Amino acid sequence: MGRLLAINCLCLLFCTSSLFHEVQSTTFKIVNQCRHTVWPGILTGANRPILYPTGFKLKSGKSRTLSVPTSWSGRVWGRTFCSNDSTGKFVCVTGDCGSGKIACAGGGAIPPATLAEFTLNGDQGLDFYDVSLVDGYNLPMLIVAKGGKGGGCAATGCLVDLNSACPSDLRVSLGKGRHTESVACKSACLAFNDPIYCCSEAYATPDTCHPSAYSLYFKYACPRSYSYAYDDKTSTFTCAGADYLIMFCPPPYTRVWTSSIREWEADGSRF
Repeated sequence: MGRLLAINCLCLLFCTSSLFHEVQSTTFKIVNQCRHTVWPGILTGANRPILYPTGFKLKSGKSRTLSVPTSWSGRVWGRTFCSNDSTGKFVCVTGDCGSGKIACAGGGAIPPATLAEFTLNGDQGLDFYDVSLVDGYNLPMLIVAKGGKGGGCAATGCLVDLNSACPSDLRVSLGKGRHTESVACKSACLAFNDPIYCCSEAYATPDTCHPSAYSLYFKYACPRSYSYAYDDKTSTFTCAGADYLIMFCPPPYTRVWTSSIREWEADGSRF
């Protein structure tokens, strides 16, 4: 009887330990180093446990840490120039998710927007992560893996302000006349809706879709970021057992457009 009890106790300890291992989570520390408020948005991939909150306000210099299921996959991005419109609907000039609220509730970023993309505990137990400019750009972003045990765990991101030098035919501007400033930079796919830029139809394979002059602009400025659909070799990174720092406007970066955001926030109707 004593031996049976001991075996049962050992089994309970093993099962409890295994269960704890399965449910323990990764953490995302999301930091806003911009000189203006950012509203992070979060979209969870299909058939994955939803990460809450799906959107929130993050003032300049502030951070928020989220507990993320180890099997999670999805996207994190930043929204800018956000306010309530005349109907009370929450809208953002860049990165809006279309929910009409601060919480995105299953809505993804409307391009252009810089995206931090994750698949946690994927093939061989590795986390896969990248910063993507495939859907365009609105903010500098950085991902840093912390405490990882394998897979390289390199930092990645786009650390520069691409808005100020964005090609004119890709530019998203805010303001009028001399006060107009570029606040986001479209992808060539979004700007021209051409299969050769979108890697679609006859150009839907790595052999037929090649980087364009526009995607090379992104790649030259941010060599570790995804610049077009098949930019995997230099843009996807792996780690195991890590927590992740996701930073908006990591220093140093060119703060060319912060003055207009400050004016935007100074208006009492803005958040």
